[in-house]
Amino acid sequence: RGLSSDQRPKRPLSAYLRFVIDNRPAFREKNPEASNLELIKKLAGAWKELPVSQKQVYEEARKTDWKRYGEQMAAYNAQLSPAQAAALKEERRRQLAKRRSIRAKRELNLLGKPKRARSAFNIFLSENFQESEGISPVAKLKKVIDTWQKLSTSQKQPYLQLAEDDKVRYENEMKSWEAKMVELGREDLVRSKKQRLKKKPAETTKQAETAKASSGGNKEKLKLKKSEK
Repeated sequence: RGLSSDQRPKRPLSAYLRFVIDNRPAFREKNPEASNLELIKKLAGAWKELPVSQKQVYEEARKTDWKRYGEQMAAYNAQLSPAQAAALKEERRRQLAKRRSIRAKRELNLLGKPKRARSAFNIFLSENFQESEGISPVAKLKKVIDTWQKLSTSQKQPYLQLAEDDKVRYENEMKSWEAKMVELGREDLVRSKKQRLKKKPAETTKQAETAKASSGGNKEKLKLKKSEK
């Protein structure tokens, strides 16, 4: 109680990040029209060309801060009860998981992964959200949900068809994208065969009924053979 991971001592910056922070204002002044990405590239190039003796200054500062950080962490951990330590460890785990998820999404966006297929309701929502009555977004959403639930099956049919079309679009784009990922050596991003070959419920039911009927017919034949014997 009274402690959070925000109070945890901050990890020291790397030598490279110290260089960036020190030199970014000067680089910005020399390159006022450059985008942030271009500026970072220029700083990265300057760091690579920096003499070892000058890099050592930033490295020594990092080492000094790491020593201080170790002492601060020891004092911080000493004041924690076992329950607090466990709670903070779990909080830290959730934060790291969230960061990994954000990084993974950014990577997939950069790799051009197709957008997921939209449901019939999501298509209806995108068309009607802005015009829906309500002051807040939550009120608007509730109104759209209520309207959707009151629609008849025939009124929902156009949106259901659009959703089916979008599924076809998604599957086609995913096949092309996954083939590209395999070429790039990123098989880890390709869906499993089980995910790709999901059977339609109607087909599965029909097959089950056929198998059951066939099984039933075989049983009757066996009964007739036994009675004849």
